[in-house]
This record gives sequence, structure tokens and C-alpha cells, in this order.
Amino acid sequence: MTRTQRRAAIVFTALGWSGVGLGSWALCLLVLQVLFGRQLEMLQTVQLGRDLSLNVRLTELALERYPPALVSELTGLDLAVIDRPPDPPRFDHSLQRQTDALQRQLCQRLSHCPILVPFSAEAAQRGAWIELISPLEPVWLRVGLRSAFGWPPEPIMFGLALVGAVVICGGLFLLFQVDRPLRGLERALARVGDGIDPEAVAAVGAPEVQRLTQRFNAMLLRLSANRRERATMLAGIAHDLRAPITRLSFRLSLPSLSAKDREQCSRDLESLERITGQFLLFAGGGDSEALVELPLEAWMAEVCAAHSADLLRLDLQPLMAKVRPVALGRAVVNLIDNAFTYGLAPVTVSLRGFENSYHIEVWDQGKGMPMDQWERALQPFQRLDESRREQGHSGLGLAIVAHVVSRHAGQLSFVASDGTTKDQPGRFAVRLQLPFNPPD
Repeated sequence: MTRTQRRAAIVFTALGWSGVGLGSWALCLLVLQVLFGRQLEMLQTVQLGRDLSLNVRLTELALERYPPALVSELTGLDLAVIDRPPDPPRFDHSLQRQTDALQRQLCQRLSHCPILVPFSAEAAQRGAWIELISPLEPVWLRVGLRSAFGWPPEPIMFGLALVGAVVICGGLFLLFQVDRPLRGLERALARVGDGIDPEAVAAVGAPEVQRLTQRFNAMLLRLSANRRERATMLAGIAHDLRAPITRLSFRLSLPSLSAKDREQCSRDLESLERITGQFLLFAGGGDSEALVELPLEAWMAEVCAAHSADLLRLDLQPLMAKVRPVALGRAVVNLIDNAFTYGLAPVTVSLRGFENSYHIEVWDQGKGMPMDQWERALQPFQRLDESRREQGHSGLGLAIVAHVVSRHAGQLSFVASDGTTKDQPGRFAVRLQLPFNPPD
């Protein structure tokens, strides 16, 4: 964004908030007038009646000796010599209510009860005529009555409306300029925590929030670059390993090798292939795989087809779900391989559906692993059995399973049993709890 564009954005933002402030002030003023306008009118009328009662007494005493014109000039009161003032051109409930209230106040404070006639004229002039006692001619005193809904508003109403507008603008500012951008940033952080690469978050809101968002976007770029570098590095390692694998395969085909050497080379070759495949999968090879809806029981049967039916038993319930078939299939194969490697046959793979999720469990008849090492087993490059180091085991099997389960928004857990119940066809199991519709 150029400097001119930033200035224009600042100007438009300032104009927008000025309009919001003015509108909030008008709204607060209207609400205050509706709620407290009548009470304010009554207080003003009581105060006006207290002040007028003294003026009426003094004016009536002065009229006994001086003409009305002279009294009006000396006192500054608006006096008129008329038989009776005309009625207002239209009936005003608010004006009539104020006039009646003022008459009651004067009747309480004077020895007599004067007659009051309301009047209204152009230019928002409104008030009441008060009949005075005069010995020679009829004299009326005109006083103005202010409406609580008139303009300009009362100072107390103006001040309270201004305070209310400040509170509303502050709340709206926190909502739109702070809270909403922070919620978007929170959602993006949650996606990062779930292992999902979110898009860059728009830098909007207060300047502090914009700076925080910009730093977050820079962090996303660094994480993405690191992930690409890691994938490139591991892909390069895998590529470099394929050359000796090819040479080993060629040497295995030579008739000059003894049976013992050929068997050793074959084991080395299988170890290299296993390590290469696990490195590639752990590097994120399945992260970009799309979700596919498929029958889980048929897919599970295909994944387990490479194993003998005598050693691997299937207990599958017909279910439909969305999965990343290649990544999840590799995770299940890793669990089956671990069951055969570290446990005892027969191995049982079960599939059960529940209300919002389904369970994939891989059972074996071995003693499993101690509970205090379950968390360690999920960490990459951790080998609980160090004797397996030279057999092509890189310590990534369960770490890959945990990564795949996380990409499916599921949970991984371990189950230990005595093997006596029908629902638990073994002594140790790894359970994958996955939703039917994982997020993309």
C-alpha cells in the first residue's frame, strides 16, 4: 500500500468513525429524551413556578402605581394590555401539560390562582400567558416554556448523550477494530496448531492489531519455508538413497553372490526401502492428499490383503467415511507391522462406528509397552527397543501414525487388556478415533 493510499484510508476511517460518533450521540440523545424528557420538563416547570411567583407579586404591586409600559421597561418583563390572548392555532398536548403544571405551581405560591393561556408561534416559540391583577386595565405576562424535545437540547441531556456516544463508539471500536481481527487471528493460530497451513490473515483493525497480524503472517511464511526446506532435504536424502538401493538390487541379481551374502543384501535393501518410505511420509508427503469418501470395510480389507489370514484377522463393520486413503493406509500398515514386530500373533484389526466417529483398533497378543512410555513412543526417532536399530527401524512408525491421525482431526490412544473379553480380542492395542467428516 502506497503512502497516498494509506492517507486516504486514514481519512476515510476518520470520516466513518466521525459519522458513527455523531449517529451514536443523536441516538443517545433521543433515548434520553424519551426516557427522562417528561421528568425534566416537570423539574423545569417547578423551578419556573418558584421564580415566577415572586415576579408576579412584585409586578402586580408595581401596576397599582405605574402603567404597564413603564413596568415592562423597568423590569424587562414581557407585558401586554389585552382582554384575552388568542388560543394557539393547534392543540399541543406537551404545551398544555406544561401550562397546567405551571398553573398549579403558581396557585400554590400566590394568594390567588391566575389564569394561564398557552401560546405557540413560529420559530419554535412556545409558552403561556399569565393574567395579572391590575386596577385599571387587563394585563398579561408572557413567559416562555422550553420543551425537553426542543433544540438545542438541555445541557445535561447534551452531556449525558455525549458520554453515551463515547461509550458506544468505544465498544464498537473494540468490537470491529480489536475483537474481530483478534478472533480471526485466533482461528488462524488454531489451524496452525492443528497442523494446517492457513492463508495469510488480512491486516485490519487497530494499528497494534495490524502489527501483530503482520508478524503472524511473517511467521507463516517462515514456517512454510522451513516446511518446504525440510521436505526438499528429506526428498533429496531419499533420492540419494535410491542409487545404492538400485546398485544393491543389481548385485543381488548377480549369480556370483553366495546365498548368505544375497540374504544379507536383501535385508539391507528392505531396511533402506522402509527407512526411505518412512522419511518421505514423515516429511509431509500425505499432507496435500485430498479427502475421499469410501466404504471403510472394503478399503481396510484391501490395506490388510498382503498379510496371511491365519496371522491377521479382520473384524470390520460396514461404514462410510471421508479419509486420506494413502496416508491413513500407511498408518494402519505401520501399526500392523509394529504388532507383528513387537507383539505376538494373531493380530486383529477391528473397525467400529459410533455416533460421530469410528474406531480403528490393531490388537496383538503381546504384553505391549509400559504406560509410562506411551507418550515417548509417539515422539519421532524414539526406539523403545534399541536392538531394532540395525533392522531398518527409524523410530518414526508411531510418529507417522500420530501425524496422520492429527491431519484427520482424530485422537490416538493405547489400550491394555487381559484378553478375556469379546470386545477386546487381544492384550494390547493402538486405537485410532477418527471423525466421519474431518476438516479439509
